[in-house]
Amino acid sequence: MKIALVSPYDHAHPGGVGVHISHLYEQLTMMGHEVKIIAPCSSREGVAHGEDFIPIGKPIPIHRRGTVARVTLSLGLSRRVKEILREEHFELIHLHEPLCPLLPLVVLDHSQGVNVGTFHAYHRRDMGYRYGRFLLRRWFDKLQGRIAVSKPALDFVSRYFPGRYDIIPNGIDLEHFATPVPPIEGLNDGKLNILFVGRLEKRKGLRHLLVAYKEVKKEIPNTRLIVVGPRVGVRREYERLVAKENLQDVVFTGYVSYEDLPRYYHSCDLFCAPATGEESFGIVLLEAMAAAKPIVASQIEGYASVMSHGIEGLLVPPGDEQALARSLIHLLSEGAERQQMGARGRLKVEEYSWQNIAQRVASYYSRLFHGFQS
Repeated sequence: MKIALVSPYDHAHPGGVGVHISHLYEQLTMMGHEVKIIAPCSSREGVAHGEDFIPIGKPIPIHRRGTVARVTLSLGLSRRVKEILREEHFELIHLHEPLCPLLPLVVLDHSQGVNVGTFHAYHRRDMGYRYGRFLLRRWFDKLQGRIAVSKPALDFVSRYFPGRYDIIPNGIDLEHFATPVPPIEGLNDGKLNILFVGRLEKRKGLRHLLVAYKEVKKEIPNTRLIVVGPRVGVRREYERLVAKENLQDVVFTGYVSYEDLPRYYHSCDLFCAPATGEESFGIVLLEAMAAAKPIVASQIEGYASVMSHGIEGLLVPPGDEQALARSLIHLLSEGAERQQMGARGRLKVEEYSWQNIAQRVASYYSRLFHGFQS
């Protein structure tokens, strides 16, 4: 089957959606499908997929909900999209965040074949969907197939666009994160390491973790907090808090490449994800589970759909710093329990391997395509 994977986001700055698309491309290609990626791109330098990547439109940064979305609003998109579709003759077009401006909407305008949309996001509310749903409905109705990556993502989008959806979760590069690698030099000194990985945005909950860590450090002095995340967002605020509270052994690593990230998971004793909400899925939880690490995370829908309290780790009420501190102290004090939880997580994460997820997507394509043909 000839397939197009369409992203609204800058392919030169891959986030969760871009990484999802790249892995899906690799797996579908290995299955024998002919696959191309269509996305905006600010720079071809370092961008993978060669001739199978079709750049279209110049992305611009749009600040929203404390994060940055790099999408294209370029003039001339319609003409270029028509040219691509006419030249490529795709049998199926899979659009990720299909109602996001502007590229997916233009592709849907001109597509004459089978269209699949995957909805990744979860928010408590969305003004664009709320006030634009009647306008967006005509594009939504052009989707013959609709996928949500989790129940929270499904609940969110179906609030504005009721209809049938299938849940197919995000996947993980299991081999990349599960393969043993040497720990980071300087972090393998006998201290108990707590790891945080994520963008330094308020909703990721790092401030709550820093407050909880103060109590952890009092109870268990031989600990260290490792913060992996790019030098953006509210990092200065967090660094001021560390200095004000005189917190010792807090390490801000800055940006860590995808290639080096597994070394940080394999350098920690437990992983902490204290996000306060608006997480549709727990990719970082899967990465920690692949590395056989126990988890302390907020009890929010996106995380609770990936792990179970008392099985792969502990879930605590979001924003509850005392409960977070108690859970961290408990697991740091119980080495055998940490090992058992990590082992259970390592078994569970197998179902999220990209081989399994891509096979589910390909089967969904087949059912949809043959139904469309008949």
